[in-house]
Amino acid sequence: MWSICRKDIEQFFSSLIGYVAIVLFLLLNGIFLFVLPESNMLDFGYASLERFFDLTPWVFLILIPAITMRSVSEEYRLGTFELLKTGPLKAQEIVAGKFLSVSLILLLAILPTLIYVVTIHSLSITGNIDVGAVAGSYIGLLMLGLTFASIGICCSSFTSNAVVAFLLSAFACVLLYFGFNALSRIPAFSGNADYYIEMIGIDFHYRSMSRGVVDSRDVIYFLSCIFLMLFITKKNMDNR
Repeated sequence: MWSICRKDIEQFFSSLIGYVAIVLFLLLNGIFLFVLPESNMLDFGYASLERFFDLTPWVFLILIPAITMRSVSEEYRLGTFELLKTGPLKAQEIVAGKFLSVSLILLLAILPTLIYVVTIHSLSITGNIDVGAVAGSYIGLLMLGLTFASIGICCSSFTSNAVVAFLLSAFACVLLYFGFNALSRIPAFSGNADYYIEMIGIDFHYRSMSRGVVDSRDVIYFLSCIFLMLFITKKNMDNR
């Protein structure tokens, strides 16, 4: 598992694509949060990272499919998947290695954003921010990213074309993030049904955690989604 993880990380950073993806993630966040007047945190009026946690899921919808699109599809295309299957590694170990590598890359992308916490803290008039709420929001952001990562790896296991894998992953992430929320707004589901339909979507649980409230129900939801997507990935590998 660790050998797969190390190989994928080295492959990701062996070209400019890996560095460009992370730099673009940080650059987009920086532009939206400190430059554009519509979303500028400095004009928000009080020390809060709310806009950052509202914006980042949109960036994740592009960043994470870009990270995961070659995760399994490249193994199919280059013919190295057969070598992995004939080795001592089991399918679940291969999937775990792939997921771990993407998780570490995602963590490397998120860590530099902690400078925003320091910036807001230093600009605060009282010199203080709600650290507990920020920590809870970061946990929610990490859970969201890991869920998108599992979806991306799953989509990559369906095809040997990285571009197709990217499009499938981006579409699936958008659908699972916004789809159930949009479906719940249909008048036919008004009443009790709309709430339960909305609860199926990722957006509902991320919004709950982005407020700094770490609810065990939301954590179980994200972990269940990750397990399901990785289980489907393993089944795809077993069937090839």
